Amino acid sequence: SQLDAEAAEPPFVEQFLLKGELAEGEVALLERLKLDKDNSQLRFELGTLQFLRAIEGLGQSLYRHGRQKQSQWIPFLRIPLPENPEPEEISYRKVRHIFLNMQAELTRAEANLSRVTDRAVMQRLHFGRIRLDLNGDGATSEDEVLWRIFTTMNRGARITEDMAGRFVIAFDHADAIWLRGYCHLLLSMTNIILAHDFQDAFERTAQLYFPKVDSPYGYLRTSPSSRTWFGSDTDIADGIAMIHMIRYECTEPKRMMSALHHFEEVVRLSRLNWDAIQAEIDDDAEWIPNPKQTGVIPNVRVSPEMIDAWKAFLDEMDAILKGKKLLAHWRIENDGINLRRIFTEPTQLDLVLWLQGTAAKPYIEKGELTDHRVWRQLQQVFSGQFFGFAIWFN
Repeated sequence: SQLDAEAAEPPFVEQFLLKGELAEGEVALLERLKLDKDNSQLRFELGTLQFLRAIEGLGQSLYRHGRQKQSQWIPFLRIPLPENPEPEEISYRKVRHIFLNMQAELTRAEANLSRVTDRAVMQRLHFGRIRLDLNGDGATSEDEVLWRIFTTMNRGARITEDMAGRFVIAFDHADAIWLRGYCHLLLSMTNIILAHDFQDAFERTAQLYFPKVDSPYGYLRTSPSSRTWFGSDTDIADGIAMIHMIRYECTEPKRMMSALHHFEEVVRLSRLNWDAIQAEIDDDAEWIPNPKQTGVIPNVRVSPEMIDAWKAFLDEMDAILKGKKLLAHWRIENDGINLRRIFTEPTQLDLVLWLQGTAAKPYIEKGELTDHRVWRQLQQVFSGQFFGFAIWFN
């Protein structure tokens, strides 16, 4: 129960998480692992901390370069950050370096989580009280507590400081698998980004996201940073240019193969995760509960129908990633698109031509299309909220 979880001995890592001392915590955990390298509990705690360090490091990099508020709808740029009064200049090379650093942290986290073999592992964490040093000043303010970060990103969440202080999650073996899946998902996304050369697009439009850009087009007059997207003529012009410039050459095709591998791991690990969740017989502050358990998220239940629909979705995604089933396109009749070949035979990524249909030509095949009944059932079972549940379920 939640009360039992609050009364239990906290894990070693929590003292560092609550003070926002992630670097110090990593050093301490690595020292302990030198004496007990096969300790699953310590590996679980270290992997969790390293995952959070990857998020913290991304936040620090974005703050250093003065990430603009109007870019928060873009993946990887959504972390809520204070305004930096003295931002550093950013360049295309620095952007790639930011993603490479994030990949390195996530790879380390996944490697440690993959060594969690003991099914009895448990981390009871006061999750809302975890602190991240997002602005890199060596300290953590009240705005850098995890519950405040969450409520900033999710305006509908009504969480008070008292609620956050009492909010405990008992992360178990199934959650270690879940977190591995998230590492692979983020690694796949970063590999897709790094596989492509987007320097020209960045240098022409990065003023939408950052105040100081190393670019041949520094003469462009920009709108005040306080304005929102499309709040001025310059925003509109740059927004149109950004969409126009989404035609990136794939210069590192091996990264696309790596991205495919990571996506396949997400599917595999999600199956293992749900097998582990369904096998649980306790009911202890569950992050993702089975139908017989009570989760820590209020008023949200997981039904057997949801699990069945999710597993059907995983089967469908597995078939699509393997090229056994094809994706439909609104301009293509009868045939479909082999998604696997987009990763194994990458060319240019052109958003407009993909929407229009001509970019799909190299990947069109005859074959079995993805089953529309699976997607319709997902919407029905999850009451039209499948995307939100998918982010949670992973």
